[in-house]
Amino acid sequence: MICNWCDSHMAYQDTNTVYWELPDGTRAITILNTPCVTCPDCGMVYQEDNLTEEIEDQLLLINTRKLPDKLTYDELMKKERLLKRNYFR
Repeated sequence: MICNWCDSHMAYQDTNTVYWELPDGTRAITILNTPCVTCPDCGMVYQEDNLTEEIEDQLLLINTRKLPDKLTYDELMKKERLLKRNYFR
């Protein structure tokens, strides 16, 4: 895997904890075990763009009022959707 920041070939898939503001801006949640890229050369730990979009879409498509303050990435992605897809993209 190649790091998007420094082009190092030492980057690898990992997981981390992220803090995400809900689309309506009412609060933030903690998402545990979120896939990320970690680069030991430059020290960057980041979510790739497609994963960020996936999380944003999921938060738009589920009832966020029922979300706990802390959950895992897998738990978030398994939440029942109110809509099948994001029609605003």
